[in-house]
Amino acid sequence: MKNTYRDLIEQTFYFPQEGFEVIDNQLHFYGIDLMEIIKQYGTPLKISYLPKIGSQIKKAKRIFNVAIAKSDYKGSYTYCYCTKSSHFSFVLHEALKNDIHLETSSAYDIPIIRSLLNDKKIDKSIYIICNGFKRPQYIDGIAGLINDGFENVIPILDNKNELANYEKKIKGRKKVKVGIRIAAEEEPNFEFYTSRLGIRYDEIVDYYRDHLKKNPRFQLKMLHFFINTGIKDTAYYWSELNKCVSVYCELKKICPTLDSLDIGGGWPVRHSLGFDYDYEYMAEQIIRQIKSACKSQGVDEPNIYSEFGSFTVAESGATLYSIVDSKQQNDSETWYMIDSSFITTLPDTWGIKQKFILLAINHWNKDYTRVNIGGITCDSDDYYNNESHVNQVYLPNEEKPPGDPLYIGFFHTGAYQESIGGYGGIQHCLIPAPKHVIIDRDEDGEITTRLFAKEQSAKNMLKILGY
Repeated sequence: MKNTYRDLIEQTFYFPQEGFEVIDNQLHFYGIDLMEIIKQYGTPLKISYLPKIGSQIKKAKRIFNVAIAKSDYKGSYTYCYCTKSSHFSFVLHEALKNDIHLETSSAYDIPIIRSLLNDKKIDKSIYIICNGFKRPQYIDGIAGLINDGFENVIPILDNKNELANYEKKIKGRKKVKVGIRIAAEEEPNFEFYTSRLGIRYDEIVDYYRDHLKKNPRFQLKMLHFFINTGIKDTAYYWSELNKCVSVYCELKKICPTLDSLDIGGGWPVRHSLGFDYDYEYMAEQIIRQIKSACKSQGVDEPNIYSEFGSFTVAESGATLYSIVDSKQQNDSETWYMIDSSFITTLPDTWGIKQKFILLAINHWNKDYTRVNIGGITCDSDDYYNNESHVNQVYLPNEEKPPGDPLYIGFFHTGAYQESIGGYGGIQHCLIPAPKHVIIDRDEDGEITTRLFAKEQSAKNMLKILGY
C-alpha cells in the first residue's frame, strides 16, 4: 500500500467527490484553488461559497417535487429557510434568489424581515413561519407584520396561552392564519421524554375545539412537526411522523381550513467523506406515508413545508488554518498547533463534539502521520483529535522546508458557528475572530472574492470590554 496523504484519502474514500478534487497536490473546493485564496487573504480564514446555497435549495425542491409526482400526491411542496442557522445578509440574499420562504425563531428576526422588505428582497406575500417560545417583543413583532399587511405570516402556537396575545395585538377583522406545534416525543435514549416545545398530541384536538373552531379572528392553517434528531430512516422517526399525520387527519375532519403540514428541518449535512444518505428515498417515503395515512382516513393530503437551515447553508462554508508548530509530547502524541482556536472559530467541535470534513490543503504528495490538532488558547478543551468516520486524524507529515507550512481546512462549516460562538464580540482568551471572505461566480462563471469582515482588532475588543 502506498503511504502518501493522497493515497490514504483515495484508498479510504470514493475520491474525488462532489466539491473536492486535488490538482497538483493542492485541494480545490468547488473548483476554487484554496492555496490562491490563502495567498491573497492569509489564515485563519472563513470562506462562504454562495453558489452552493442555491444548489442545495434546488436539490431539495427537485427531490420533493419528483417524489410528489411519483406518488401522484395532491399537495404542494414549499421550501423555507430556517434563519437561525445563519442570519448573515449574504446568506439570506442568496437563498431568496431561489423562490423560498422563511422561518423565524426570535424577536430579532423581525427587523431582518423588515430590512429584506425595504431592500426589495421579499414582498408581503412571502410565507413567514414564526416558531419558538414567544416573549412580548416577539409577539409585538409578529403582530406588527400582520397589521402592516404581510399576508402569510403564520405564528406557530407553542403553548395554549399564546393565542390570547395575538387577539390583543392584531388589528382588523381579517382572519389570521395560525399553526400548532406538536410536542413530539424524544428518542428513548434522550434525557427528556417529551419536547419542551409545542402542545402534546392528545391535547391538540381539544385545544382546537375550545379555542380556535369558533373564533372568528383566526383560522388553523398548519400543523408543525419537528424531530430533534433530524429526518432519519429509523423506527423512531417513522413512528413519530405517523402519530403526527394521525393528528392531522383527526383535525382535518373538523377543521376545513387546515391544509398544511410542516415537517420541520433536519436533513443531514455531509460531515464526512464517507457520508451515505439517500435523500430521494427519504423524501419518497415521507410523501408515501403521508398520502397513505390520509387516504385511509378519507382526508385530503396536506401541502408539505420544510424548514432546512443547516442543509441550506452548511456546505457553503469552510474554515482554513495554517499549522504553526508541531510538538511531539510523548511516544504516542503528536500535536499540530493551528494559528487560531477551535473554541473561537469552530465552537461546535468542543461544544457538542461535532465533526467536520477535515482535509489538508497542500502537501498531498507527502507521507502522512497520525496527529492531534490543538488550538492556541490555554484551555484543555481546545483540540480536535478524531474524525466522524475514524477515531483518529491523519495529515501530511509536518517535515517541511522553511516558508512552506501545511494548511488545513474544515469543510461544511457554514451553519451555526458564528451564532454559537458569537460574532464580533469577545472571544475565548481574546483570540480574534478571523477574516471572512465571500466567494461567488460572475455571469461568465469566473470566481470572484470579496472581504466581508477583517480579522477582529484589539481596539474593537477593548472597546467592548470598556477600556
